[in-house]
Amino acid sequence: MFHKIDYPFLIGAFVSFLASVSLWFLKSHEYGLFVGLWVPSILSLWVGVRVVILAMGITTRKNR
Repeated sequence: MFHKIDYPFLIGAFVSFLASVSLWFLKSHEYGLFVGLWVPSILSLWVGVRVVILAMGITTRKNR
């Protein structure tokens, strides 16, 4: 289901989410909000990359 290209995006979004929550509660609400906006940006970029990969017909699975 997931390919090698998916994991950096998912890990980056998760780390960004954790950083956002940490900043919100420990540092400043504004910093947490700013970093929190990265999560949908990273996931949107991931969708764009997947669309380009699918449009180009590049797959990492072996043809049967």
